Amino acid sequence: MPGSLTAAAPLPDRTGGNGPRRSAGLRLLAAELASRPRPLARVAGWSLVEAAPPLLSGVLLAAALDRGFLAQRPWAGFGWLLLFGAALAVRAYAVRRIFPALSDVVEPLRDALVRRTVAGSVHSWAAGGEPHDPAAVARLTEQVESVRNLVAALLRTVRQVAFALVAAVVGLAALSGTVALLVLPCVVVALLLLAVLLRTLAARQRAVVLADEALAREAGGVLDALRDVVACGARDRARAAVDAATDAQARAVAALGRAGAGRRAVVLLGSQLPLLVVVLHLPGLVGSGRLSAGAAAGAVTYLITGLDPALRSFTTLLGTWGVQLDAVLRRLAETTAYRETPAPAPDGTPGPGGLAVHGLTFRYGPHAAPVVDGLDLRVEPGDHLAVVGPSGIGKSTLALLLTGLQTPTGGTVAHGGVPLDRVPPARLRREVALIPQEAYVFTGTVRENLTYLAPDAGPAALDASVRALGLEPLVDRLGGYDAPIDTPSALSSGERQLLALARVHLSPARLVVLDEATCHLDPAAEARAEQAFVARDGALVVIAHRMSSARRARRVLLLDGRDTHLGTHEELLSAAPRYAELAGHWERPPSAAPGRPPGRDRTEVSAAVVRARA
Repeated sequence: MPGSLTAAAPLPDRTGGNGPRRSAGLRLLAAELASRPRPLARVAGWSLVEAAPPLLSGVLLAAALDRGFLAQRPWAGFGWLLLFGAALAVRAYAVRRIFPALSDVVEPLRDALVRRTVAGSVHSWAAGGEPHDPAAVARLTEQVESVRNLVAALLRTVRQVAFALVAAVVGLAALSGTVALLVLPCVVVALLLLAVLLRTLAARQRAVVLADEALAREAGGVLDALRDVVACGARDRARAAVDAATDAQARAVAALGRAGAGRRAVVLLGSQLPLLVVVLHLPGLVGSGRLSAGAAAGAVTYLITGLDPALRSFTTLLGTWGVQLDAVLRRLAETTAYRETPAPAPDGTPGPGGLAVHGLTFRYGPHAAPVVDGLDLRVEPGDHLAVVGPSGIGKSTLALLLTGLQTPTGGTVAHGGVPLDRVPPARLRREVALIPQEAYVFTGTVRENLTYLAPDAGPAALDASVRALGLEPLVDRLGGYDAPIDTPSALSSGERQLLALARVHLSPARLVVLDEATCHLDPAAEARAEQAFVARDGALVVIAHRMSSARRARRVLLLDGRDTHLGTHEELLSAAPRYAELAGHWERPPSAAPGRPPGRDRTEVSAAVVRARA
């Protein structure tokens, strides 16, 4: 529905708190990779060929010594070494063939994640997310590209190292079971220690990802409201808010670095300690005849050129690239998942009553703090309610809940005595309209844009809505009702908002919610728009961005964390300190804000936003 949102929209399955289970990101990756089995099979096959030289190195060296050079058969020794050289040549050919297969895996994965991220961002916006969310841009560019690079690096490097590690252990066991029994317990304990360490590193890496997003969101919010921050004299608080986010990000990075130091213990326990144990036992094993000289050299070769570098690389790569991939994938799984709104039972027809809210609760995840907590509210026909509060406190979420665009996690919202989830979608779209901040004007005539929600509206009703919203000058400038709007972006933001407001004013909606839908209008035009909706049949709920909207409303609802206050403007000034604080910032006289630009007044609650964030 252009210019408004309705109840039939897909919803993001956002998760707060600890987020989805740790395997959610890996399930996402596995699902995407499973759709391309043939490239993965080629990677696995050539990886086995590539692992042949590490597997054969110790055995062939032992044979060259025992059956060749030490047996006074140098040509046989050279033959065994030439066989090892042939294995290296085959390995080089396998490496060459692996890269095209890796490309066939990684590039489609990146494309799939881009599509998923874009779809998740669009659905998030449609369900009430920020339309200009810097964190969404970070997910689309930095995080998706990180997944591409990390998957490519892990498939290229960790795959090779893991095969080499297994080959070293298997080759050592084939060469000497006694030496393998000395080495294997240390390797197993080291790998268990690595598994524990990776959990800590993954948690620290996730904290870094979230801190990066928080910093982008904080800095982006201050930059978007920079004019109002300067006008309200809130520069120090804005600086403090951004500094706090920067410090939090720096602390997260430092904590990750400290946890990464534990990788050294894994290498010490898994490769260097076994080498020391084997070297100490070799004289006795060789002297007793239980181990030949060639086998001893082969065993040391497996430990020095196979196990040690493989375990060192395996630990480093999983402790860096692996935990980065896990953190980024988990974040993408959280922020790009969405679910379709279940179709309501088509048996509810709202009566003439208003909106009734009982125990309304909503949280974005099972462990997240509630955005709305146990709210009770009634909005009767003819009512005029303003909703105020600091940015991010849940005003837009409440707007979505009141219009059926978001499903509550507790409580009920009923319109005309019927719960919103029992109202058929077509009926709900007629009864309830939400006008967001970003107004939509489509290519078509002025009449088509205005009558989109009321195609049967007559000329008198159309003229009445245009007059009520003060739209006559814009209609005349565009050339009348039948004039085409070929380039909607050529209209100013305020003009697009006026068209969207008139579109809903002409509609049959009995409940209209304005979610900062007049933020691009000057105060006089905003007052006229609100008065026009008050004068029509139905109820009006305004998500206020100026104190003048709260003063005009019959009642004001203040959202302040888990506390809510409902009353008139005068009652809240004396009963709610936070409301008085917001009113003080909103109503700061122009003389107290040097450098405030003239012209349209878009003084929002930006100063209060910064105070609340700080």
